[in-house]
Amino acid sequence: MNNEIKVIASNKKAFHNYFISNLTEAGIALVGSEVKSIRLNGISLNESYVLIKNGEIFLKNAYIKSYENASVFKPDERRDRKLLLHKKEIEKFEDAVKQKGFSIMATKVYLSKGKVKVEIGLAKGKNFTISVKL
Repeated sequence: MNNEIKVIASNKKAFHNYFISNLTEAGIALVGSEVKSIRLNGISLNESYVLIKNGEIFLKNAYIKSYENASVFKPDERRDRKLLLHKKEIEKFEDAVKQKGFSIMATKVYLSKGKVKVEIGLAKGKNFTISVKL
C-alpha cells in the first residue's frame, strides 16, 4: 500500500501574504477527468479561496485543466468544488471567519493513499507598510 504523500500544487503566495494557522486536511468532490488531470499536475491554486455557504465549504476559483482524453463531458475548469469536512470542523472555520476576521485559504493539493486532498488553513493578512521619503 502506498502511504506516501505526493504534493501536486502549493499556494506559495498564501504563506508570503498571510499568516496561516490551523491547517486541516480536506477531501474534495471531483469528477473522474478532474482526478486524472490533477495526477498530471494540471491544477493551480493561484487566486483560489475557500468559502462557507449554507453550512458547506467550497473551493472557489481553483483552476483544473481540462483532461485531454476525457469523453464528451468536460467540466468547467474554474467551477466551485465542494470540500469534504465534518460539520464541527466547518463550524470552527465559520466561527473564526465571522468573529475573528480570518479568511480561509487553500495551501496545497496532494495525493494521499491515492486520494486527492486539499490542505486549508485560516489566513490573517500581513501588514505591509511602505515608507516614502520626500
